[in-house]
Amino acid sequence: MRRRKNSGSEEDNSEIDLTPMLDVVFIMLIFFIVTASFVKESTIDVNVPPKEENPPPPTDDDNAAIVVRVLANNEIWMEDRRIDVRAVRANIERIHAEKPKAPVVIKADAASHAKVFVAVADAAREANVYNVSLLAPEKKKQ
Repeated sequence: MRRRKNSGSEEDNSEIDLTPMLDVVFIMLIFFIVTASFVKESTIDVNVPPKEENPPPPTDDDNAAIVVRVLANNEIWMEDRRIDVRAVRANIERIHAEKPKAPVVIKADAASHAKVFVAVADAAREANVYNVSLLAPEKKKQ
C-alpha cells in the first residue's frame, strides 16, 4: 500500500469561514433593535413658585391660599387638623366656597411620597380649583 504525503491541501481547507457567523450576529442585532421596547417616562407638570417667594399668609380675604401640608410620614393636614386623603376634596370645596379666588398651595415634606401630592392635586382639581402649586420643601437648619 502506498501512502500519500500531505501536499498542504489540508492546511488550506482548515480555515474557518466567519461570514455565516457575522450574518447571524447582524440578524440578532436587528432583531433586538426591532423588538426593544422604548419606554417613555411620564412626568407631572408641577407649578413650583420660586424659592424666594412664600405662600401668602392666611387672611380673611378671598385671595388667601388654601394650604395643605403633607408631612414626612404622608399625613395630610389642613387648618391645623389631620385629615384623610378621601376628605381632601370636601375640605377644599368647603374652603373654596368661602374663598372663591384662593389657590391651593401644597406644602410637602421632602421625604413624603409623590403619590400623596398627586392625590391632593387631583382632589383640588375635582373640587374645581385649578390653581394648584407645590411649595418647595424647607431646608432644615442645622
